[in-house]
This record gives sequence, C-alpha cells and structure tokens, in this order.
Amino acid sequence: MIEVKDLHKSFNGVEILKGISTTFEKGKTNLIIGQSGSGKTVFLKCLLGLFNYESGSIAYDGNVFFNLTEDEKRNLRAKIGMVFQGSALFDSMTIAQNVMFPLKMFTKQSKSEMEDRVNFVLKRVNLDNAHNKMPSEASGGMQKRVAIARAIVNNPKYLFCDEPNSGLDPKTSIVIDNLIQEITDEYQIITVINSHDMNSVMEIGEKIVFLKNGLKEWEGSKETIFKTDNEAVTDFVYSSNLFKKVRKMYIDENS
Repeated sequence: MIEVKDLHKSFNGVEILKGISTTFEKGKTNLIIGQSGSGKTVFLKCLLGLFNYESGSIAYDGNVFFNLTEDEKRNLRAKIGMVFQGSALFDSMTIAQNVMFPLKMFTKQSKSEMEDRVNFVLKRVNLDNAHNKMPSEASGGMQKRVAIARAIVNNPKYLFCDEPNSGLDPKTSIVIDNLIQEITDEYQIITVINSHDMNSVMEIGEKIVFLKNGLKEWEGSKETIFKTDNEAVTDFVYSSNLFKKVRKMYIDENS
C-alpha cells in the first residue's frame, strides 16, 4: 500500500498541494484526475520522490520515503516502473534495447537472462516480433506498449503512468487501458495513473482521487462517481453531453 498523509507542497511561496491524504492499494488501478492546475502532476512527482514536500508523509508499504537511506531509496526505485506521457523511448536504441535498459541499470543479470526477460515482457504486451524496430518505426500505440514493457521488465511493485493515453485514438486508448489493468491484476502491482481522460476513468477506475485547487475534493470508484452530488466532480465528469447521457442511463437503470 502507498499511504499519503496530509501532504503539502509549495513553489515560491504558492501552495500547490494543500494537505492531501489518501491510500493506493495493490492489485487496483488508482486514478488521479482533475482539471489543469489541480495539482495532479505535482502530486505524482511527489509520489515518485522527484519533489520534496514541506510537510506530511508518503509511505511505501510502511516505509516513509524521506526517512530512507540513499541505498534504501535506490532499492525502492528499482521496484518502481514508470510510463511517461510521451513514452520517452530512446530514439537511438531498438525496442529491445529500450526495454532492457532498466535491467542494465538496476540488476546484475547476465546478458542471456536479460534477453529472456525482454522476450517475455514484449510477448506479454503483444510485441513478439518488434525487437529490432526503432521507436521511429512504431505507431503511437506500439510505443506505449513498449513503454509499458520497459516499466514492468523489473517486476515492479509500483507502477506509475502519466497520461498514458495522451495522443492516442479512442480505440487504441482502450487497448492501453485494458493492458494496464490486466498487468495490475495479474502481477498485483500498485498502479497509479495520472489522467484527464474520462473514458479511462469509466473503463478502469477502481479507485479515483479527484483533485481541485490542490485539495482532494473527492475519492471513490467508477461506480460511485455516478452517484456523487459533489458539484466540482459533476462539473468535471459531465462537462460533455455524452457523460450526462451516460449518467442519466446509469441512474435510471439503478433507481
């Protein structure tokens, strides 16, 4: 479990996170949502240990990050997988080399062991024959699957995804959402996804944390988000006519 308690973060005297408390459990897809400027990205970077914060705490399975020694922090980082918004693949490396990169950085495996692991994860994301392609030869959806393969190659306990569907068409977005959820459940990973995509929320939102102006305005699931009377949440969720219709259908079916 990742446990966040009363987290505060400021930049140049301006408070961005204003006392956020929540938990993220293993085997669940946990989504952080909110409008631009709500604090989502800052919150995610605090969770990753990239930003210091003024007060509060973040504990990974009971271990408060900033109480750890440098060696302990390195060991924790080796257990973290990250899918970046733009995939962040190395242009000069093949797909197989991109996926192998974390193994070279964090393990002492032999070349054959690393190759076996790369083969396994590429097959898991349905890229069996893509090893020798360059990122420039891959579609956007393919690059995202490579990024997911790289993120899970070290058998992480924690998986973070920053806008994993950014720039993808709706059909490919659903494929990526389902892949992330399958991997989360299969390997019982603690997965935290930063997203503004309501389709992702409704597809895989087992735990949803809604931020507004640096505060946790609401949390729940994709089922309970339809039932909330929180005005900030309903304004965000039902800003399109599509989701207004979906909500009405859901209420009618469950009334």
